[in-house]
Amino acid sequence: MQDNYGDDAAATQTAPSKPAQPPLRMLESQGLAGFLVENGISLAFTTYQAGKIFFVGVNPQGRISIFERNFPRCMGLSVANGSIWLSSLFQIWRMENFLQPGQQHNGYDGLFVPLASHVTGEVDAHDMTEGRDGQPIFVATRMNCIATLDRRHSFVPIWKPPFIDKIVAEDRCHLNGAAFVRGKAKYVTCVATTNFARGWSDRRRDGGVILDVASGEIVAQGMSMPHSPRLHDDKLWVIQSGRGQFGWVDRNTGKFETVCNMPGFARGLQFVGKHAIIGISGPRKDKTFEGLELNERLAQANQEPICGVLIVNLETGTIEHRLELQGVVSELYDVAVLPGLRRPMAIGLQADDIRYMLYPKPMAD
Repeated sequence: MQDNYGDDAAATQTAPSKPAQPPLRMLESQGLAGFLVENGISLAFTTYQAGKIFFVGVNPQGRISIFERNFPRCMGLSVANGSIWLSSLFQIWRMENFLQPGQQHNGYDGLFVPLASHVTGEVDAHDMTEGRDGQPIFVATRMNCIATLDRRHSFVPIWKPPFIDKIVAEDRCHLNGAAFVRGKAKYVTCVATTNFARGWSDRRRDGGVILDVASGEIVAQGMSMPHSPRLHDDKLWVIQSGRGQFGWVDRNTGKFETVCNMPGFARGLQFVGKHAIIGISGPRKDKTFEGLELNERLAQANQEPICGVLIVNLETGTIEHRLELQGVVSELYDVAVLPGLRRPMAIGLQADDIRYMLYPKPMAD
């Protein structure tokens, strides 16, 4: 593992750390930079704990390049039609790349600028995508529904599980993930099928389900804190965060097939060919993470959970590459793939850059 954090230190926006907090370090495994270059991609991931979005690319020297920006409690992350959609504490942001193919800005080939935000209130937005109308579709976990936006409301509920009787800010079932197909949710994950405030918290060990959105029926049950359902190569993939397992579900039988065990609390899942890109966290020391099989398995192996991004071979279950985070950041939520970009960056809201970053549309002759 190589320590590469600080490569872009002059370009980052890092909030002052408390004296007791260790500095952030990122350790890359050998071959990670080559994997990104070979596949023509870069990565982004969010940490709501530290309130940051990170961009991971490769610099001209062939080393991993890290760039970060601050957004409070950022979670859901999606890339669609070149845009980045990002949820934060009470807003949803749309970021656009101001660079054309072949252009560079200070050595970066992607320059994402926050152009618009919508104030949703604290709906705890998790997984998201861009809908067919260009508006974001997102999991509003605190409101127990799938939602979108319009001009007059904080958000617009468009679907809720059949066991939820009303839209209310109570996080009754911890609806947290969605597998989207062409801008619509096809499957969702819930930690439990409960209909009262935080009812899911006592059912984390085996109360989890995957629901079919069209029918409302249960596709799989008995799961432990399922997250990040995704459709890839005609399979329904999912992470059982409470058991530390990544795998897929037979949609006919509901049986879960494990591909590999995770060395931490996993959330956030994307694919590049025959590889999965997975975010992983160190479990918090609170009730939400107590009594899980993941903790028991790691304790038996005398293994400490890690935080970072893993790249898993889908055919062998081998973790081939990783970017490990140590220090102030110990939890991630979502990951995204940025195709066609080698080294992206973003403009934040705290420095003066945002005032002078102008990109007008050319006037017609």
